[in-house]
Amino acid sequence: MPQRERYLFVCTNHRADDDARGSCAARGSLEVQRALKEQLAATGLAKFQARVCASSCLDQCSSGVTILVEPDHFFYGRVTLADVPEIIDAITRGQRVERVDRTGEDLKRGREVPSITTRASNRGWRTPHVISDARDR
Repeated sequence: MPQRERYLFVCTNHRADDDARGSCAARGSLEVQRALKEQLAATGLAKFQARVCASSCLDQCSSGVTILVEPDHFFYGRVTLADVPEIIDAITRGQRVERVDRTGEDLKRGREVPSITTRASNRGWRTPHVISDARDR
């Protein structure tokens, strides 16, 4: 199986109903994950361009349904089923859906611990400890 260009990690974490933070699963992440997989397969993108994977908590509870896109290392937040076609289209074009792209301030608010990520030009979110791409030098 070839390595895909992008991996979309959809938070499918589930917490108790009385947990104040809520959970992505309670907000519909399983349905979003399923729709992403179906539409990627229907367009043929699942074979070479993108794969959708389930993820445990991504520490972005206040951002609703959250998707981490790798290797670009950026987050989509507050994703709904209505956003799925636009996300698939953006993957096709090699772009982002800016409307659901989380900013540094969004990520700081969504985390329960201080964020260690920083914005690196227009390439998205990168942790300072793992930048190894020759283009970043």
